[in-house]
Amino acid sequence: MTIAQRKNITTYHCTLFTICFLATAFAGTISTLMSVYLPVVVKDLLGNKIGDEISNISAYINAVFIFGAAFGGFISGIISDKTGRKTAVIFSILLYSVFTILTSFMPGWWEVVICRFLSGFGLGGVLVTTTTIMIEEWPSKSRAIFIGILSISMPVGIFSAGAIQYNIASWRTAFLIGIIPACIAVISIWLLRESEIWKSTNLSNSIKKDENENVFSKTYRKELIVGSLIFGTMLIGLWAIFSWVPTWIQSLITDSDAQKERGLSMMMFGFGGLTGGFISGWLVNSIGKRKSMILCFAACSFFSLILFKTNSHFSSVIYIEIVILAFFFGASQGVLSVYIPNLFPTQIRGAATGFCFNIGRIFTATAVLFVGVLEVALGGYGSALFLFSLIFIIGLALSYFTKEKEIKE
Repeated sequence: MTIAQRKNITTYHCTLFTICFLATAFAGTISTLMSVYLPVVVKDLLGNKIGDEISNISAYINAVFIFGAAFGGFISGIISDKTGRKTAVIFSILLYSVFTILTSFMPGWWEVVICRFLSGFGLGGVLVTTTTIMIEEWPSKSRAIFIGILSISMPVGIFSAGAIQYNIASWRTAFLIGIIPACIAVISIWLLRESEIWKSTNLSNSIKKDENENVFSKTYRKELIVGSLIFGTMLIGLWAIFSWVPTWIQSLITDSDAQKERGLSMMMFGFGGLTGGFISGWLVNSIGKRKSMILCFAACSFFSLILFKTNSHFSSVIYIEIVILAFFFGASQGVLSVYIPNLFPTQIRGAATGFCFNIGRIFTATAVLFVGVLEVALGGYGSALFLFSLIFIIGLALSYFTKEKEIKE
């Protein structure tokens, strides 16, 4: 980053970035905690049940979280357009924090399902609202770099979830981590300011309404469809893979509970994603958003093939392959976080970004649900996960034929 770029960054920008980063990092932790503890959670809640029932309920718990994220991302985007970016950010953080804490006290699996849905709702909101407020408040010269760095907060959270699981055996104790982001939400009431761009746009809109304020208007319909498909294809593959990788690793190790291996696998996922997200801003500035997306989709397709079709037994090589795959996952999130919000004007940016980020989660939740079903049909988690990774090829094709576009305001 140059001296000129640093001069545009104020103390408030640093505060804003810190809040957004921590909020998204803890969202990443909370999203992944259930994945790493899932075999233990289901056993604790169900006791001695047959294998098929355990697999089905595991799938429900994973899937309902993503359904919650889908609805939460879109609705929080609408809230941010109507009531402000600050309100939506704080609301989203509080929601996932409170229901994560409550998860640790739930006595049955259906209560856990409800808490996971509402935790997911908050997570989906955080991913949209923090990106939106950063896009509007951060100086333009270094925006792509810092949005890319913001995108590593999820992998930081994923890594942290693996570290928590590695060191804490009790899943109920682990879910009390929600206390920390709840405190961040409360502090943000005084530290966060409203987006100046949103305030000025909201004022002008109160005087004159425009057809383009409708997120589904014809003017931006093409951008909405393309953005949704590109983000959705990466999302489906990513969530299907990292939601089930610990269980896949468990299936490769039949002579122990694989607690350490499951924890390390998520730590490797987090480390790879963190590195990829960190460099994504420089990648965009070097070769452009479109070429960056093509690279990420191509690499995810190739390394998914390597990971799931060449490993029939557990070995340390799996950790290396997970790091490489996660690197391109992380880079893609940074690239897409810059690409999609800039397709839309301020008055619909929150809702449109929320739609693009989250419509794919509906299908993602279904994908995660059916991994458990396909595991039985295809004879293993590896084959089921590889099948879902083929969706990266669709994202690759879409990225190849799309054109770069950015709204100038």
